[in-house]
Amino acid sequence: MKKAIAIITPIIVVLGVISFFVYQRYINKTIFNNSFVNGNLAGNLYNDGFFCEHNGTVYFSNPNDNYYLYSMTTDGGNVKKLYSDIASYINADDNYVYYVRNNLGVESDYSFLRFNANSLCRLNLKTNDVTVLDPDPSIYASLIGNYVYYIHYDTEKGSTFNRVKIDGTEKETLNQNPYFTCSTNGQYLYYNGLEEDHNIYQLDTSTGVSQTIYQGNCWMPIVNNSKAYFMDCDNNFVLCSLGLSDATPTVLSDQRIECFNIYGDYIYFQTNGTKENPAALCRMNTDGSNLQVIREGNYSNIHITSRYVYFREFKDNSQFFQTPTGGDGTVTVFNP
Repeated sequence: MKKAIAIITPIIVVLGVISFFVYQRYINKTIFNNSFVNGNLAGNLYNDGFFCEHNGTVYFSNPNDNYYLYSMTTDGGNVKKLYSDIASYINADDNYVYYVRNNLGVESDYSFLRFNANSLCRLNLKTNDVTVLDPDPSIYASLIGNYVYYIHYDTEKGSTFNRVKIDGTEKETLNQNPYFTCSTNGQYLYYNGLEEDHNIYQLDTSTGVSQTIYQGNCWMPIVNNSKAYFMDCDNNFVLCSLGLSDATPTVLSDQRIECFNIYGDYIYFQTNGTKENPAALCRMNTDGSNLQVIREGNYSNIHITSRYVYFREFKDNSQFFQTPTGGDGTVTVFNP
């Protein structure tokens, strides 16, 4: 009997070890998307991507904890810390959170040992393991299907337009110009030209073919519900809209704006301010009607989820404010 036990025990141990490694391989296997899922709103990514909503969960950089990566419900409850990385340009799908790690400002006694301090990362929502997709400095990351499109920087090429597959393979430079990669709609990516013009272009990510959809001096286009919204550089950076099949844009506000974001039927934007109209965070409908001042002052980093709009004072990184999306304009401090 003792001899039988002596034989069986190592077999059980071996089977246990094999099972462990099989399980580890299974849970760490990349799960690919079956569609051209888009990782975040264009306006959120233009505003540095500190908030991202997916399937009823908001992933965000917590201003109360060094801007580390957190999650919460859309109403601000069930706050959880996901990882001690300073996160921006957050994207999400059903299985992963993608973000730019920016830990360069973190000081510690072991800071000389840090590596991949500014990089493109993927967090597994089941295991909380982090995979570095690109160890080089990256910004304006945007998920389209199974690829992340982003601006990559290295000392040899400078800033370039890149993409990488969500498992870290197929890393490539698509263009030497660092196009903004924020505005997505299914398989399409919309951006303005940089090197010769500021036209609005549409990139079909399934074929790699780009085409011009509007010739003009445009900045930071957002395509939403078959319309493009952009700042008109030839007209004091006023906000315009343009049907994708139209030839002439519509001016939505005659005030110069600094940044904007769109959700559903609402546009939130920051005005530059004049003697007659002081600088303010404002809201209007996407057709330019029902203009409302939310709060006077200079604000930036406008982010929108289904429940709240988040923003912070210009050049003040200490806190975010929030106001209900489409609500009465009541402003409170975001205090997760």
